[in-house]
Amino acid sequence: MGKIAFVFSGQGDQAPGMGREMAEKYPAATSVYEMCDRLRPGTSSRCFEGTEEELKETKNTQPCLFAYELAAAKVLADKEVRPCAVAGFSLGEVAAAVAAGIFDDETGFRLVCRRGELMQREAEKFDTSMAAVVKLPAKQVQDICSQFSDIYPVNFNAPGQVSVSGLSSQMAEFSAKVREEKGRAIPLKVKGAFHSPFMEGAAQAFAEELARVEKNAPQVTLYSNMTAEPYAGDIVELLSKQICSPVQWEKIIDNMIAEGIDTFVEIGPGKTLTNIIKKINPQVTAVTVAEYLAEAESC
Repeated sequence: MGKIAFVFSGQGDQAPGMGREMAEKYPAATSVYEMCDRLRPGTSSRCFEGTEEELKETKNTQPCLFAYELAAAKVLADKEVRPCAVAGFSLGEVAAAVAAGIFDDETGFRLVCRRGELMQREAEKFDTSMAAVVKLPAKQVQDICSQFSDIYPVNFNAPGQVSVSGLSSQMAEFSAKVREEKGRAIPLKVKGAFHSPFMEGAAQAFAEELARVEKNAPQVTLYSNMTAEPYAGDIVELLSKQICSPVQWEKIIDNMIAEGIDTFVEIGPGKTLTNIIKKINPQVTAVTVAEYLAEAESC
């Protein structure tokens, strides 16, 4: 095994019961959930017992996913598994920033709670949604989006997989256009047009939140959603503007591989990023944190 990277998942990977087994098994995870409950009462019960519908609410999704991701990262740290680089998809970039040492645990959790509230506030102003477009190249998806006033390409995930955000009233016609071009548009489990201009208000407000907290230089290489490059420059700008800017995930993974990363551990309750990375480059190893821990404990 060569260089390891941790990649932190974003909204859509949440699931009822997430983290319960981990919290029961590992003291490091238990401590994280206790911290989250102290700062935001009910976080662990929402993770362990909340319904799918409750967890789809952005103000719940973001703190609950962050709690899981921080807990999993702490478990790996306890086992002396440390990454050479980190990245996070959307929400996951905040968890990655904590893993890189930019924020302490409590600051990261408070920021995620506020981020979720701000993004839900903006989402509630419009009837918007997201879809993953598959089987079409990115340029073709961009061309289809250009035919609509309020549909935007926002997540460049992998070859033949681009997510879009926009008005729900235009999404059915957009999906029909995609079908005409021999592609498919799959609705995503989120409530809002994330990483699009509909989120500019949230981005501006989150920048104000970020400006008020203590920040440190990254201690581990952290890749930016906006630039697909290691963090350089203004942390506030990079973390706030990504809320209303496209996620350059395919480029991030390509750049990490070019720097020698050959093993990716997805820090999250699902396997979305694991599957995407395998599609980007099947030559590298990509596993979920659950798979990684199970393999480590069987040795």
